[in-house]
Amino acid sequence: MMHKLPMFAAAALLAPVPAIAAEIQIPVEGPVVELSVNETVKVKPDLVNVGAGVSTLAPTAVQAMQQNAREMDSVIAKIKALGIAKEDVQTTGINLNAEYDYNQSLRKQVFRGYRASNQVQVTLRKVEDTGKVLDALVAAGPTDINGPSFSVEDDSAAKAQARKAAMKHAHDQAMEYAQFAGYSGVRLLEVSESITSSRPMPMMRMAADAVAAAPPPPVSPVEPGLVGTGVTVSVKYEMTR
Repeated sequence: MMHKLPMFAAAALLAPVPAIAAEIQIPVEGPVVELSVNETVKVKPDLVNVGAGVSTLAPTAVQAMQQNAREMDSVIAKIKALGIAKEDVQTTGINLNAEYDYNQSLRKQVFRGYRASNQVQVTLRKVEDTGKVLDALVAAGPTDINGPSFSVEDDSAAKAQARKAAMKHAHDQAMEYAQFAGYSGVRLLEVSESITSSRPMPMMRMAADAVAAAPPPPVSPVEPGLVGTGVTVSVKYEMTR
């Protein structure tokens, strides 16, 4: 039995040429076991994403956009006053839509006005400031806030740890299958990997009227916990005598 593996020929340094895909065949005598192993490592987050948005309703589209711009400028000014870098504030959506109410007596849609909305995402690099920033954003008057969402800026070390654990786990499992089948060892034939994204934290949303009804404490309590980062490794082993 032959096991095919993809190989790529490297281009010459002095005379670059396109990489040529080739296929080689590795002779395989024993049964082949295929496994997929996922390993996740939990680490402390060092980034926090918080969203803030403003929604306004006005009789005309121009009025709705102008009013929305004024209110959003106030929110962004508050964000910058907190010392957050300009590159850590990103507009994620601007929308303008006509709104209608259904009139039961007339049995038709009645025009209400134009709804303009603007959303920004703020990246915080000090996890401990999350509660303070949330409270400051509420005070700035957005109509909704969402977050926080925690993540890791550089998870390469955690992924390396997860990769090592996944390969050991895969080898141990392959050995078990080999021994169950009457073989004494295994030979690695192929490895492929897919990345597991950091586990997002549950999202919190606050509407403007809910905030007015229940003002937040001086500093909202926020617990960052841990986020998971990892890999899924798919392997093929030949069982050997």
